[in-house]
Parts: sequence; structure tokens; C-alpha cells
Amino acid sequence: MFAKRQSALAATAGTAPRAKDGPSLKPVVDALKKPPVAAGLAGLLLLSTSALFLTVLGDPKAGTPSAHVALEREAAAAPAPVPTGFEAFSMGAMGLYQNLAGGADPAAGGDAVITLPDGGSVSGQGAPITAPVHTASPLAKAPIAGLSQPGSNGPLPMIAPDGRVPAQAYARPFRPNGKPRVSLIVGGLGLNAVTTRAAIERLPPEVTLSFVPYADNLQGWIDQARAQGHEVMLEMPMEPTGYPDNDPGPYTLLADGGADDVTAKMDWLLSRATGYFGVTNYLGDRFAGSDTGMNAFLSVLRQRGVAFLDDGSFQRRPGAWARASADRVIDRTQSPAAIVAALNGLEAQAKLRGSALGAGFSYPVTVEAAARWTAGLEQRGLQLAPASSLSMRPGR
Repeated sequence: MFAKRQSALAATAGTAPRAKDGPSLKPVVDALKKPPVAAGLAGLLLLSTSALFLTVLGDPKAGTPSAHVALEREAAAAPAPVPTGFEAFSMGAMGLYQNLAGGADPAAGGDAVITLPDGGSVSGQGAPITAPVHTASPLAKAPIAGLSQPGSNGPLPMIAPDGRVPAQAYARPFRPNGKPRVSLIVGGLGLNAVTTRAAIERLPPEVTLSFVPYADNLQGWIDQARAQGHEVMLEMPMEPTGYPDNDPGPYTLLADGGADDVTAKMDWLLSRATGYFGVTNYLGDRFAGSDTGMNAFLSVLRQRGVAFLDDGSFQRRPGAWARASADRVIDRTQSPAAIVAALNGLEAQAKLRGSALGAGFSYPVTVEAAARWTAGLEQRGLQLAPASSLSMRPGR
């Protein structure tokens, strides 16, 4: 092999050198033949061509129609409007009240867990009623003989010939033990079966229950409440500010209705059932300012032996067979924290003055809080009393 190389060199020895034409392109060509390099150059050429095309001719889609859509976050739904008085008294609207407590803003304390002095607790809004069912202590079944008379729309309460009156005969018997007395009225019952049954079964028998006159099977609900031991009242729809936009129903007692109109409507309202010892107002701040209307209203109750216990709006109006006014409404704010605070305030007032009367609506959170709060009253030095025991005869 070495000998052949020497022969090749010898053969070329002495010949003139070959002229050079410049740098050789063979290495570049060989490199371009490699697949990765070729692919890269092809892509670069395509991008360059596109850029040149757009630069010279502009956007090829510039003349076509186009649309622009603004994307915005959907606004939060506005809270449901507060139902009117008539809606509160109508069967179709009770779903609003069922959900009202559950729809409260958690920031306002709606999901708080409140621990009560007796170790019980009240959970979030609309939570199921967890208080135990109370043992029944039945009251006499209504009607009691001699305490009603036939009316054009049904039986009407009356004072018996022997002097017995519905305000006493249908009240829950009570014997004070010397401790400060605290009473509670829970109203708006009879429209919603779940909350009505919970109030009847889970609240102590000493809690007074108030029923809506427009409720179906009203007598059946009153019978169940009395069988459990609760004294009961009927709610009288009265004209509020803003009527008729805020309308408590077709039998609303009107401020300018006159004595005859008030009497005729009360005949219908009072004949809806038997077994109640008294009545209470539903709304009625405007009716309260009517001397004619209020005098007719209280006169009917006085003649029929029926008590009137209001929610605190009628404190300057004496009359009826017996009277009392609530010291505070406990659930103006429907949250466990606010209701427990109001109940504790009622308790403090009873210790200071010897007695106190509270009123509330049958929101699930109200029933739950009241059931837990009443359970520890005796240990805290108070006596739970029926509301009738705080009513007084006029002039006494």
C-alpha cells in the first residue's frame, strides 16, 4: 500500500500546479442536504414569505366582517323582595318564609354556631329543629261548653252565663313560684306544616302559639297545639303603613273602615276556630292610630271575653277583656346570634322588672333558638310562663 502511494506521487511530480477558482461550496451543499437543516430552512422561508406578503398587501381578512364580544362576569342575583303582608298570609308564599332564614348572608352571622348558657347550641340558618320533643300536657279540648255561640260564619266566643270567659278558660293554667317570669309568643303558624309542627312539638308547652286566620285546617292545628299543652291565639290582620301595596288580606281591619266594617270583619275572623284565649295583631301600625277602628275592635273583644296581646305596637291602647304588650320582638334580624341576643335581653329585663314578654315569628331559626334558650331558664333563675299570665284586666 505504501508503494502504490509513492507511484502516484511520482506520476504527478513536475507537472504545473492547478489554478484555484475560489472557495469551494461543496461543504455548504453537503450541509444543506441534511434533512434537519433542510426542514428548518423551509420553515424559515415560509415565515419570511408570509411576512413579506402581509407587509406589501396588508391583512387579507381586513375587508371581511368581524364581531367583537365583551365578556363580563354575571352580576350576583338580587335578594328576593320581602313578601307583603298578604303574601305572608297566603299559602303560596310560605316557601319564601321557609327559605328566608336559609338565605341570609353568612357574613351577618347566619352560619354562626351559638352556644347557649345550658350548653346547647344553635346552628346555621334554616337548620333542622334539633330540640327534643316535649312530653304533652294536654289542655281541655275545645270548644268548652258555654263559651261559644253560633254566628253567621261559624261559632263566636262569648262570656258564659256563669261568668266564665274564653280569656281564662282557654288559657294555660299557671302557678308562679316566685322567680322572675318570662313569656314568649311564636306566631305565623298554620300555613307551613313543617314549622307549625316543629313549634308545637319542640317548644315547651308554656310557650304561647299564635295562628293565622287564613290557614287551612285551622281548627285541626289549634287542637294539636292544645293537645300538646300550648295556649293559642288568633292573629288579626290590621292596616299597615303602605296599604294596599302592603296588604294583609281581604279581612284586614282598616283605619277608616268605620265601626260596622271592623265588627263585620271580626265576626269572620273570630269564627274561624275555637279554643283561643286571645288575639294578637298582624301589622297594623296605621290601624292603631284610628280611634274609631281601635275602639270598635277592643269593644268586641271586651264583650266576648277575649284578651288582646300585641307585639309592642299598641302599648298605649288599653281595652279588650285583658291586655298585654310584648316588650320586644326577638327576630327582627333572622340570625342565631341576633335572636339569642334578643332572648338574653328579654331574660335580663325579666330579672330587672320581675317579668318580660317577647314575640317572634315561626322562622326555623327562631323556633330552634327559642327551644334551646327556654331549656335552661330554670337553672338561670327564671320561670317560663304562658303569655296569658302576663295579661291584666283594664283598671287592675
